[in-house]
Amino acid sequence: MFRNNYDNDASTWSPQGRIFQVEYASEAVKQGSAVVGLKSKEHVVLVAVKRSPNELASYQKKIVRIDDHMGIAMAGLTSDARVLSNYLRSEAMRSKMIYGRALPVGRAVNAIGDKAQTNTQEYGRRPYGVGLLVIGQDDTGPHLYEFSPSGIVSEYYAYSIGARSQSARTNLERNFEKFEDMSLRELIVHGLRALRDTLQQGKQLDTLNTSIGFVGKDTKMTILDGENTQEYLDMLDEGEAMETE
Repeated sequence: MFRNNYDNDASTWSPQGRIFQVEYASEAVKQGSAVVGLKSKEHVVLVAVKRSPNELASYQKKIVRIDDHMGIAMAGLTSDARVLSNYLRSEAMRSKMIYGRALPVGRAVNAIGDKAQTNTQEYGRRPYGVGLLVIGQDDTGPHLYEFSPSGIVSEYYAYSIGARSQSARTNLERNFEKFEDMSLRELIVHGLRALRDTLQQGKQLDTLNTSIGFVGKDTKMTILDGENTQEYLDMLDEGEAMETE
């Protein structure tokens, strides 16, 4: 488990030039249930698989609204994600109160990136054990960003994080060029199709474990859970039936 005592804190480099605490935090992201994000020229969508700790517990929330124009999906430690989401909400509110405008998505993501990077540089702190996909709409159009525990942020046309997310990324890489001109409904169905590739054998997407979020040019940040997701799950099944025929 321990790597020659170079993993006791996040401010110690190994002789190979690695910071093991950051790598451990990235492993926590890989243990979380999968999240998929993708965008067209007018909308950006998040779809996520929710988990339940046990049969007596409710499903954990995976997608969080930050403001009318922005939302996040998480993979990893939910408590760490809550801290970051509260910080983003405060920044969004501050932007409206001081500047009278919505917080630009890129600036918001860079703010949490800077906050996370500080934890990798100062003794006595630990990296956030959560990865985020951040979606938003601002003056420059729809955006999809990935935030990692190292503090690195990157913008994507489509991306996935969490357990078995490589399967979803392979699906997205094959189809991302088609996303540009898709309608919101088509974008959600493609996201669900990629998300389904991350499920364990024998598992299915249903209204209990599926969460959908989207925002666009004329659409405020909207989150669908429970029975509200049934329409899109039915469209997913219909598409599969047509391909089989």
